[in-house]
Amino acid sequence: MAARTTFEYELSELNSELIKMGCLIEDAIENSILAFKNQDKVLATQVINGDCEVDDMEKQIEARCLRLILRQQPVAKDLRIISTAQKIITDMERIGDNAEDIARISIGIKGEYAFSMVKNIPEMSRTAIEMVHNSLNAFVNCDLGLAKRTIEQDDIVDNFFCEVKADLAQILKEDKDKDNNTIDLLLIAKYLERIADHAVNICEWVEFSKTGERKNNKIL
Repeated sequence: MAARTTFEYELSELNSELIKMGCLIEDAIENSILAFKNQDKVLATQVINGDCEVDDMEKQIEARCLRLILRQQPVAKDLRIISTAQKIITDMERIGDNAEDIARISIGIKGEYAFSMVKNIPEMSRTAIEMVHNSLNAFVNCDLGLAKRTIEQDDIVDNFFCEVKADLAQILKEDKDKDNNTIDLLLIAKYLERIADHAVNICEWVEFSKTGERKNNKIL
C-alpha cells in the first residue's frame, strides 16, 4: 500500500473513531438530561458508568494521532488535521465529564417537578446538545460555515444561563425550603453552559484546521 494511501486510510479510521466518540458523548448528554427530567436513577447510573468508555476512546484516538505523526510525518494541512483531532478529543472528554456530573446531580434531586421548576433549563439543554452535534459535524465535514454558526449559538446558551440564575434567585427568595434543589439546578445549568463552551472550542479548532489560525479557546 502506497504511503499516501496508507495515510488517507488512517485518517479515515481517525474520523470513524471521532464519530463514535461523538455519538457516545451526545448520548451521554441526552440521557443525563432525560434521567434528570424523569428522575431515572437507573439511567443516570448508566451515564456515570459509561464515562469510562469515553475516557478509553480519548486514549485510543490520542494513540492513533501520535502514530500518524511518528510514522507518516505529515506536513502542513495534514498535520493541522491531526493536531485538531488531538485538541478536539480533550473537549469531547470534558463534555462527557459534564454529562456525568449532571447525571450524578440528578440522582440526588428530590421533587417530582424539579425539571420544570425553571423554564429555560429544557431549552438550554436542547441548544447545548445541538451545539455539540453541529460542532462535531463541522469537524468531520470540514464545514467552516457550520462551525461559525455554532459559535454564534453560544450567546443563546449564555443568555439562558443568566435567566436561570435570575429565576432560581427568585424561587429561593420566595421559598427557602427549595434551597437544595435550587443549588442542584444551578449546577446543572452551569454544566450545560460548559458543554456549550466546549462545543465552541471544537468549532474554533475546526477553523484552525481550515485556516491555520486559532482564537483563544474559552476553556483550556
